[in-house]
Amino acid sequence: MSEQPPLIPAPDDPAVWPAWRQDLASWREEARSKYDAGAYAKPEFEWMRRCHVCAKVMLFDREFIDPGHSRFLVHDYLGRMHRDFGGIDALVLWQAYPRIGFDSRNQFDHYRLMPGLREAIDELRAAGVKVVLAYNPWDVGTRREPSSDEHTIAGLCAEFGFDAVFLDTLNQGPKALRKALDAAKPGVVLESELALPITGLTDHHASWAQWFDDSDAPGVMRNRWLERRHMMHCIRRWDLDHTSELHMAWMNGAGMFVWENIFGSWNPWSYRDKSILRSISPIWRRYAELFSEGNWEPLVTTTLPRVFASKWSHNGVELWTLVNRSEETVQGSALPISSDGSNRLFDLIQGKEIDHADIRMWPRWPGAILSLPKSMVNQEFATFLESQQLGFHGGTFDTRRLEPIPARLRSFGVSAPDKELLCRFRARECGEYESAPFSQCAGPRIHYERNFLLRAPIEATQIDDHDVTNAEFEEFMKATGYRPKRGESFLAQWLDHPPPPKHHDYPVGDVDKDDARAYAQWKGCRLPTEAEWQEAMQSAHLTGQKVWNWTESEHFDGHTLFGILKGGYAESITGSDWYADSGPKANDWSAKYIYFHPALDRSEAIGFRCIR
Repeated sequence: MSEQPPLIPAPDDPAVWPAWRQDLASWREEARSKYDAGAYAKPEFEWMRRCHVCAKVMLFDREFIDPGHSRFLVHDYLGRMHRDFGGIDALVLWQAYPRIGFDSRNQFDHYRLMPGLREAIDELRAAGVKVVLAYNPWDVGTRREPSSDEHTIAGLCAEFGFDAVFLDTLNQGPKALRKALDAAKPGVVLESELALPITGLTDHHASWAQWFDDSDAPGVMRNRWLERRHMMHCIRRWDLDHTSELHMAWMNGAGMFVWENIFGSWNPWSYRDKSILRSISPIWRRYAELFSEGNWEPLVTTTLPRVFASKWSHNGVELWTLVNRSEETVQGSALPISSDGSNRLFDLIQGKEIDHADIRMWPRWPGAILSLPKSMVNQEFATFLESQQLGFHGGTFDTRRLEPIPARLRSFGVSAPDKELLCRFRARECGEYESAPFSQCAGPRIHYERNFLLRAPIEATQIDDHDVTNAEFEEFMKATGYRPKRGESFLAQWLDHPPPPKHHDYPVGDVDKDDARAYAQWKGCRLPTEAEWQEAMQSAHLTGQKVWNWTESEHFDGHTLFGILKGGYAESITGSDWYADSGPKANDWSAKYIYFHPALDRSEAIGFRCIR
C-alpha cells in the first residue's frame, strides 16, 4: 500500500473490512514515519482542529453588505447561519472573482477598497468565527504590487486580522508564503482547494475534499486518516443534494464547506441537508478532541441494512457516527451494544438516553450513539443533551427538498413594443441573466460564447455619438455642485483636481450608475437599457468603444445585484481565463457586472453615454 488516492475506497464485502482496516493501519504507521508532524503541536494552529463548519460569502452579497450605508450585516448574517446550519466556525470572505479583470485593480485592491471591512472582521472574530482570506494565484495581469504576493498576503493578514488563507486553484501553497505568514501573524492556516499531497501536511493544517467520489461503503480520506489533526472540508458546490458530502464528513470526523452564493449564482441548500448539518455540528464541536486525538475505527459492523458506522474512542468515551445510505427509513438495533452499570448509552441526534443501540434513521440521515462512563454524566452533559433534543423536536428534522430559487427581477424602465435582439456573453460561473446552469456538475464547461435572444421593449431613441467626456462631466459638476452620497473612488483618475487639458476629450471614468444618472437628468436625457444601447448603436453605425457603458438593465435575485455593460474597454487584461471581459467588444456583446460598493463599482474602465 505504498500509494493511496485522496479518498481510499472501501470494499463492498463486510467480511474483508477487518483486513482492510489492518492494511490501512500498517500504511499509516509507515507513512507517518516519513513526515514531520511538528506543525500540529504548535498551539497557535489548534483552532483549525475544531473548525468543522466553514462557509464562504461573496463580499457583494446583499445578505452580507448594505452598500448604501457602507456597513456589513455581520449580526444578521450569522443569525441566519445559526438558524439554517447550526452556526459556522470560519468564513471565507471572497472578494475579486468574477468581477476582477474589468479594469487593472488586483485581487488585493478588492479587499483594501471595501469600506468597513476591518470592522466586519473584528465583529466576526468577536463572535467566535475565524476569517479567511482568498488568494487567487492566477491574478497576474492586473496592477502589480510593490512586493511579492507572499509578502502582500502576509501584510493583509496582519493588517485586517485574517486567520487563514484559502489557496484558490492550488493543491498547496509555496514555502515562501508559509514563511511570510509565520513572520507576520502566528497561527494563520493554509487551506488548499485541490487535493493536498501528503508532503503538504507538514505546513497546511486544512484542505478541501472537493468532489471526492465515495465508494458504496464509505471510504476513508487519506490525509485525514494519516493526520487526524488535519481538517478537511467536504464540498460539491453545484450539487442540489449534499448528503454525499455530509456522509463523508461524518464518517471521517472531518468538516463541511457551506457555499450557496457561487460567484453570483444562487444555489441554496435543501431544508433536509440544512437539518442534517444542524444535527451534527454541535456534536462535532463538543467532541472535537475525540475526532482529532482519539482512536478511529472505520467501517465497524452494523446490524441494519445500508447503515454504516465509524467508531471513535478516547479517554473512556466511545462514539459511533452512522449514516443511512438508503432512500428508506430504517429502525432497530444498529450495534451489538447496550447500557450497563458503568456505561450509559445516548442517541445524540435526538438527544435522549437509550438502553440499547436502537435508533431510527430517515433516508440519507446520520446517526450518533455515545457510550459514556456513568461518572461523566453530569449537569453540563445533560444541558447539551437537552439542547439536542429541543433542536430535533423544534424543527431540526426536516425532509423537505430544495428551497425555491427566486426569479430575477428585470426592470428595463421603459414601456414600448418588444423587439428581439441577439446578445452574446462569455459563459462564466456567475451566469448571465440567470444563475449558471451547472447543477450536479464537477467541472462545468465555461469561457465559451453563449447566445441569447433578448426580447425587450425599445423606444425610438437617439444615442450620443460619443461617451460623456471629462470636460462635459466637469461642466456638469460646476453647474450643479454635484457630489455623490458615497464618494469613495469618485473620479479617482482626476486625483482631486480637474483633468488636464489633454484629457478633456477622454471618456469620463470612475463614476457609478447613480453619478451617470445625475448627469443624464441634468442634460434632460437618460441612460439606455441594454437593448436600447445595442439597437441605437447598430442603427447609428457607431463602434469603437473606449470604455464600457453603464445601462439601465439591472437584475436582482435577493443576493446578487448586477447590471449589463456594453461596449468593451480599450485596454485588455490578459494572463488568465478567469478574468472578466476586457478589450473592445462588438455592439451585440454583453457583460455581467456585479455590484459591490461604490468604492469598487466606480471603475476607470466604465463610462456612459445618454439617449434621448
